[in-house]
Amino acid sequence: MSDAHILVIPYPAQGHLIPLLDHAHQLSSRGLLVTILITPKNLPLLSPLLSNSPSIQTLVLPFPKHPSIPDGIENVKDLPISYFRPMMRALSYLHQPALSWARSHPTPPAAIISDMFLGWTLHLAADLGIPRLVFSPSGAFAISVVNSLWRRMPKLPDNSDSDYPVSFPEIPGAPTYPWWQLSTVYRSYKEGDELSEFIKDGMLANMASWGLVVNSFTELEGKYLEHLRKTLGHPRVWAVGPLHLQPTETNDRGGSSSVRLEDVMTWLEGREEGSVIFICFGSQAVLSRQQMEAVAEGLGRSGVAFVWCVKEATRGHDAKNFGLVPAGFEAEVSDRGLVIKGWAPQVAILSHRSVGVFLSHCGWNSVLEGIVAGVSFLAWPMGADQFLNATLLEESGVAVRVWEGATTVPDAAGLARALAESVGVERPWRSEARELSAAALRAVTNGGSSVKELDWFVEELIRLSEPLTKEPILFPNRKRVATE
Repeated sequence: MSDAHILVIPYPAQGHLIPLLDHAHQLSSRGLLVTILITPKNLPLLSPLLSNSPSIQTLVLPFPKHPSIPDGIENVKDLPISYFRPMMRALSYLHQPALSWARSHPTPPAAIISDMFLGWTLHLAADLGIPRLVFSPSGAFAISVVNSLWRRMPKLPDNSDSDYPVSFPEIPGAPTYPWWQLSTVYRSYKEGDELSEFIKDGMLANMASWGLVVNSFTELEGKYLEHLRKTLGHPRVWAVGPLHLQPTETNDRGGSSSVRLEDVMTWLEGREEGSVIFICFGSQAVLSRQQMEAVAEGLGRSGVAFVWCVKEATRGHDAKNFGLVPAGFEAEVSDRGLVIKGWAPQVAILSHRSVGVFLSHCGWNSVLEGIVAGVSFLAWPMGADQFLNATLLEESGVAVRVWEGATTVPDAAGLARALAESVGVERPWRSEARELSAAALRAVTNGGSSVKELDWFVEELIRLSEPLTKEPILFPNRKRVATE
């Protein structure tokens, strides 16, 4: 066990929290002492990790009260996407109790690794005189775009509509996106607004932090990783993924399900190789009644075998108009379709030989899980970094974009056609998907790119715990927004 003690602080959204827990396992398995800051209702999510990594400790702090967060809610999976911003603010009130804990600890942390939505932890690290490293649950391309937005602060011109194009000429490929496809967190910024300025401070703090850890791999995003090193002005950008390949039981956790894993696997065993389409839109998106009806009708017309994971209405949704499977649909397609309400064992499903296509919102964890499984994608990006991720999949030759937007209602006939055409024949994207899967698996084997990056990263963390060799820490030279 190394003397290096690392404080890990996740953001409580499934797509953010789970990969950072997998990264904590990486560090613990290499002999580092890891403490994870968590709030009580998120603590059960750590159980698989703690059982596999007994050297990992927890710092359990009460969830701070916030007027915009309903009592009893500590994870945004239980809330609409609009709650991401107030959740970022609420968690900043953990600054003082975390500071008190660290100052009284017999072996205080030598560094903080925290989620990209927790930029306030740079100020916590400054108070402790230690470096803060950003953990990105998004890919290097997406982070490049996000950093550019907060550095340049482009605005929507007066009298322009949401299709107004925003270009990023400094990023490889010089991508351009319409305004409405940019980060919702960024588009919500209002100059002078307390919450907006707090979030801006946090995003700028990410760029001023000592280093960046990305859940990606060089073979997929090498040019964007190099771009980040160039724009951040230092080499401390480490690609250590795909993280869901960690040899732990920390994957495929996320809540209750209407179907047992054993039953899903038995159902899949009866299908031909590559013949099943998996449909899932992540842990946040809840489809409207019109969208649910369109997807159901498209599946009904298509004739394809499928597994459809449905996220039901959460707090803030009208349960009569969101997340409801149309009456009679399951009985109608019972010979070739399986509907899972709630959480689904996504990694296990995608990895099954019978699954060949993934109709996905293109959240980053889903992207990596689909890449590793060697499936092709039908892309329906809805928000956040998903439009950027869809672009990356298209560039890699493994995806076709079929729809865009969180409120888009697909044409049922068009959906049926896209589904039917995606299976049953050997299309070029199948071979591309297999090649990309092989590259991802090589990255996390001995001598692979992600293993080498992780070894280097661990060496840096150990070095940081040795006071005589600690480098100066980079902090932003600007007015600090209060986090206490």
